[in-house]
Amino acid sequence: MDTTPIFTNDTIVFGLLMLALGFIFYTESIEKGFWHKFYKIVPGLFMAYMIPASYTTLGLIAPEWETIKDSGEIITGKSNLYYVASRYLLPAALVLMTLSIDLKAVFNLGWKALIMFFTGTIGIVIGGPIAILLISIFSPETVGGAGPDAVWRGLSTLAGSWIGGGANQTAMLEIYGFNQAKYGAMVFVDIVVANVWMALLLIGIGKRDKINKWLKADTSSIEDLKKTVSTFSEKVKRNPSLTDLMVIGAIAFGTVSIAHLSAGFLAPFFDGVVSNIESPTTKNIFTFLGSKFFWMISIATIIAILLSFTKAKNYEGAGASKFGSVFIYILVASIGMKMDLTLIFDNVGLIAIGVVWMSIHAILLILVAKLIKAPYFFLAVGSQANVGGAASAPIVASAFHPSLATVGVLLAVFGYAVGTIAAIGCTILMELAAAG
Repeated sequence: MDTTPIFTNDTIVFGLLMLALGFIFYTESIEKGFWHKFYKIVPGLFMAYMIPASYTTLGLIAPEWETIKDSGEIITGKSNLYYVASRYLLPAALVLMTLSIDLKAVFNLGWKALIMFFTGTIGIVIGGPIAILLISIFSPETVGGAGPDAVWRGLSTLAGSWIGGGANQTAMLEIYGFNQAKYGAMVFVDIVVANVWMALLLIGIGKRDKINKWLKADTSSIEDLKKTVSTFSEKVKRNPSLTDLMVIGAIAFGTVSIAHLSAGFLAPFFDGVVSNIESPTTKNIFTFLGSKFFWMISIATIIAILLSFTKAKNYEGAGASKFGSVFIYILVASIGMKMDLTLIFDNVGLIAIGVVWMSIHAILLILVAKLIKAPYFFLAVGSQANVGGAASAPIVASAFHPSLATVGVLLAVFGYAVGTIAAIGCTILMELAAAG
């Protein structure tokens, strides 16, 4: 089937995304009437995700497509906007948002952040096998299959993605040898369920005060961090000159270039080291070290933290974090365009497994947050550090406050490290559940 959208030129698509963002910010600034009431219920960040998703659903744009020529030849096409946003704008945003960070205050957030992160991990580990057991009651064929076609093998890739990231997902595909011809269906479930969950988290951010009140959460450490950064921002605030803006650009994209350059050396080096490990299990646990994306994000964050101890942090007064927020919103819009809402009704069985799985992850997070009185911030970021990884955890974190983006990155990088081994544990349980 020809799936060519109306607009395939990335220049036009980018313009549509920017028009959507401009519309959102303009209407959100209106202080009375319909839009004022609307944004009290629906966060602007959620709309920045959903309007591009509606573009894709209506066939205006698409992340990728197939064009069938008159001769019958099939030509595939793909938008590069998400790649550019995640590889260039995301690390630049992390640099600009981290410049003014108070690292001591970040560590003062305490143990609850780690507890919620690991709760999210455990939720994914146990959620998979429970989902298989529950769905098998109503639809045994959905969780069936044998050999390379066994559904549990395919679901192992979801476990890798939802605990670590893309590198961990690929590692699980290699470890369990799932039929790659059917792998696309698993990627689809990953995109749909993970993105719908992120959308729900974004809605929750708009109601975080009520949620925190229900959780009886102590948000003092988060407020202290926000206050520290805000006080510093006010102290160094100034009307930015052209020189300020150019230096901010140099700091951001100079760091991005160093991160890409370093990742280009480190990823192949560690890939070679890991490939020489004799134990297949050990080899796949450390597969993430061969990921350029992992090294790019890690190096950009490390450089940004180091810069926060220098006079470079004073550029926060010229609006460094605001530019970072612009880049984050563009990334959100590019993630939104990957979502075709009509496809939720395809592969209903696999989607059902994903929904049950994610629901268990969510319920466990809510129960533990209630038990330890953890703020909604720790719940949301702890979840996204698992499910979304380094691409979306900073988005959710920065929605609370730009200064909190670094917390999302640090937890997401930690997720890379535990991703494969936790996913292996999850897959063992899913295999047992499928056999039962």
